[in-house]
Amino acid sequence: MQFEPWIVERVKARQGVLHPYDTLDAATTAFVVVDLQKYYTQPGFQGECAPARGIFDNVNKLAAAMRAHGGKVVWIKTNADGADQFWSHHHRHMLTPERSARRLLELSASHEGFEMPDTLDVQESDLIVVKRCYSALAPGASELDAVLKAHGIRTVLIGGTVTNVCCESTARDAMMLDYATIMVDDALAAVTPYEHEHSLNNWMLFFGDVLTVDEVVERLR
Repeated sequence: MQFEPWIVERVKARQGVLHPYDTLDAATTAFVVVDLQKYYTQPGFQGECAPARGIFDNVNKLAAAMRAHGGKVVWIKTNADGADQFWSHHHRHMLTPERSARRLLELSASHEGFEMPDTLDVQESDLIVVKRCYSALAPGASELDAVLKAHGIRTVLIGGTVTNVCCESTARDAMMLDYATIMVDDALAAVTPYEHEHSLNNWMLFFGDVLTVDEVVERLR
């Protein structure tokens, strides 16, 4: 991703360089892939983000590189069972009754929408973490923080969909929890290019780094 000169100037003024990580220690790095379930990626589901299907090859490529270098791949899945109770404000006020009911149905653990598409290369050695709301690292949202700490993870690579909602929310909380956090540009997708770019611009200014899949792979050791 090419950043506007004023963004580059401000980032360099803040941290001295545009990209702060020359190398990435794969043994302490996890590729956290957010919400690439059928509900968010496939036609016919309420939450479909059509551009997300276009990042599957890049996600698979980075996942394979992480495994080859001894890193971890973590697939995050949203489950809405009981969300009308534990996330009642969202379901009561931020969704129409029809959309609320459909989300509860299509993201239930027993529904096809909860599943991962067959074209994603999910391996038995990978980790799967189920979350309840946008950020997988919000209090009570999931066991992601404990899982990362149990595996000695200090650097988090974020991919998945959508860039400016669940991915950015999880990434921000990772940064706040003191993980080195990188948003992987071409392993992320939003509903529109504007939302994707706006999210990454703001992320770069204040929270962490943005790299492509190839740039991440070049840094892995």
